[in-house]
Amino acid sequence: MDTTLYPMKFLPLYKNKVWGGNKIKTLGFDYAPLPNCGELWALSGVEGNESVIANGFLQENTINEAIEIYMGELVGEKNFDHFGTELPILIKIIDANDKLSIQVHPDDQLARQRGMENGKTEMWYILEAEPGAEIVDGFEQALTPKEYQQKLAAGQVEELLHIERPEAGDMFFIPAGRVHALGKGLLLAEVQQTSDCTYRIYDYNRPDSDGRLRELHTAEALAAIDFAPTRDGKSHYAYRENCTTRLAECPYFTTNLIPLTKPMRKDFSSLDSFVVYLCVDGVAAVKTLDTILPIHTGECVLVPAVADRVELFCEGSAKLLEIYADPKQWTDDSRSHLHDMDWTARYIGNNNPEDYLDSLSIEDLEDIADTYEEEGEDCGCHHEGHDCNCHHHHDEEDCGCGHHHHEGDCGCHHEEHNCGCHHHEQ
Repeated sequence: MDTTLYPMKFLPLYKNKVWGGNKIKTLGFDYAPLPNCGELWALSGVEGNESVIANGFLQENTINEAIEIYMGELVGEKNFDHFGTELPILIKIIDANDKLSIQVHPDDQLARQRGMENGKTEMWYILEAEPGAEIVDGFEQALTPKEYQQKLAAGQVEELLHIERPEAGDMFFIPAGRVHALGKGLLLAEVQQTSDCTYRIYDYNRPDSDGRLRELHTAEALAAIDFAPTRDGKSHYAYRENCTTRLAECPYFTTNLIPLTKPMRKDFSSLDSFVVYLCVDGVAAVKTLDTILPIHTGECVLVPAVADRVELFCEGSAKLLEIYADPKQWTDDSRSHLHDMDWTARYIGNNNPEDYLDSLSIEDLEDIADTYEEEGEDCGCHHEGHDCNCHHHHDEEDCGCGHHHHEGDCGCHHEEHNCGCHHHEQ
């Protein structure tokens, strides 16, 4: 039997929630007999909730069992040394048909003091937002623990909260310690540190499915809360088709957005990590290690760390989140990797009509992929000079691609360093 590593798909884990809805069913998932699905766990290494591999000779094994066998070949040598057999990320699709509890997650230090493995830092990428949908993202103004406790005891904690009104395509980074909550009418992807630790501080006096009020953790939460205000919780980024755009980076995960309308080739030879592609819109396919796997919205593929090259395809158009654990983030926390271009995407093809796959099915993709070959240093954009305005030519400073930020510009279109996005951290 061939035991060579290959890209992996996973069986989804469905979670019935008191606030859950049925939008996940519209993505093509069947969670019967559950009455709703508040959370779909697309990839998880959480103990007791490990994702089961759905394809290949490792089928029916969990992701953690695969890591135990293949170690650094699967997740990256440094990642394996650092995280062991635990997959460091958890990826979910969340359907909030009602308000979630107002909550906070501890950081690593506090979690481990209390006997837990990890704290919890996370990010949200909004897939759908109904008109008027809101999220809670920290406090509106700075306050003291005593002021917070007084408002909580009086049932007035909602008066303290900073409210955002998200739209599809928005991204919010939620560090450990920030009070937060999803509002009604949101469908989103969540990428987070591997942890299932949540402290509920307020739940609107709402009963669960058994008619009981859900447990609150007001005392435990107090030491976890960051009481600083949130001025602009939304992360600002420049949207570019067929480009890789950084959404978030932290010691636990790095997440990029790739809006695809044509095939793309990526080089990960400089990255010591697995890579996960989560489809957040449309239908796409991931080809690597002589295997091609289709995915639709809500599905993901894990590319093993031994894969140096990945090719991405789409039917018409698609959007992918590209997620990995960059060892540079936890070996040198002071370094920003916002403009690293070591594994920048290269276009595939020579502007043939086949580059645009609107009329093609997934079954055609493998044949098309096999026809493309790299030709010298050409990026596929058909401009001979460095002024082509694409994202490949970085020898000159005037290429117009938006990557040369001499004044510290992060790509969020704010000239100053106080724009409120998560890139300008002192």
